[in-house]
Amino acid sequence: MVQNILFDLDETLLDFKRSESRALSNMLRHIGVEPTEKVISRYSEINKSRWKLLEQGLLTRQQVKESRYEILFAELGVDYSAAEATAYYEDQLSQKGFVFPDTIKLLETLHGRYRMYIVSNGGSNVQSGRLADSGIGKYFEDIFISEDAGAEKPSREFFDYCFGRRPEIKADETVIIGDSLTSDIQGGINAGIRTIWFNPDGQQAADIHPDYEVKKLMDIPALLEEL
Repeated sequence: MVQNILFDLDETLLDFKRSESRALSNMLRHIGVEPTEKVISRYSEINKSRWKLLEQGLLTRQQVKESRYEILFAELGVDYSAAEATAYYEDQLSQKGFVFPDTIKLLETLHGRYRMYIVSNGGSNVQSGRLADSGIGKYFEDIFISEDAGAEKPSREFFDYCFGRRPEIKADETVIIGDSLTSDIQGGINAGIRTIWFNPDGQQAADIHPDYEVKKLMDIPALLEEL
């Protein structure tokens, strides 16, 4: 029987793409660059590729943060400090946490029936700010951020940190829910817990196979009752 739910945050409960677009647009305007749809799309591609390398242990967090701007600025012909751009962007990003339409309804439905936790690869200050703005922090027993843990999802070390801090999280009573196969689902597999893939776009799983899959957040309560 499921007692504990580990929820990914970005693109599962919070609309990261919306927060990202807002923060990036503000940063680009700050340095005199027009935030066109093409520029924002290209940044997102670069950013996603950098985070994948972090998950694989090939880049550090700081290298991810700065290299994405170094690559983007080189392509745009912009001469600006990647470190300063990172600081401004993160300040903007931390200010807004946009929830998906069913996020509050889902958390209200599950609250009191399960112990719920956040597991996120985001930065501590950024995620804390977005959680505070969104108002959903009150639903969770604890919040585990990779920057604080000193390890990233999907590593077993990240989940050992979570389990060590909260001994009530037993593997056979726990499920992880997230949108990322490589981070959330592989992380759950590495930790020996059941996995639910939130897949609203109907993507095809390749080499990583979740135990269960949902396309809508409100499909989760009925599924949990069956586990």
